[in-house]
Amino acid sequence: MQIKLKAAFVGLLVLMPLTALALDFRSIAQPKATLYDAPSSAATKVLLLSQNYPVEVVVNLGDWLKVRDAQGSLNWVESKNLSNKRTVLITQNNAEIRQSADATSALLATVEKDVLLEVADPKLNRGWLKVKHRDGLSGYILLSSTWGYQ
Repeated sequence: MQIKLKAAFVGLLVLMPLTALALDFRSIAQPKATLYDAPSSAATKVLLLSQNYPVEVVVNLGDWLKVRDAQGSLNWVESKNLSNKRTVLITQNNAEIRQSADATSALLATVEKDVLLEVADPKLNRGWLKVKHRDGLSGYILLSSTWGYQ
């Protein structure tokens, strides 16, 4: 019996690093959200982020979340300012949105760096992500030209 418990415990220890690798991306829910240098509204205001901007949650204290932005900055935001809506930020100029998940499919649009797109389907298709522009255009973009999904 003791050997089985030890084996189960070792198995859990092996799996723990895998769960730690899961990234938690969310987006700003409000028109503007203030980020702080500490988990308190009395802390120094560091940055304002606009609605739908993606952030990676690094630490969750319940009412306060430590988040990483696309530039790699770590700051605190009140959890009420975040949404589970998935968005991505374009990281390169002239990123291409294609009709299907294939570089040879019809080009629907090119988008500039720092444009926000909604994730239309969370499943990756051979490195392509289905996205939707705020104007209604929907198509596939290479994951490598975005930040906020990995």
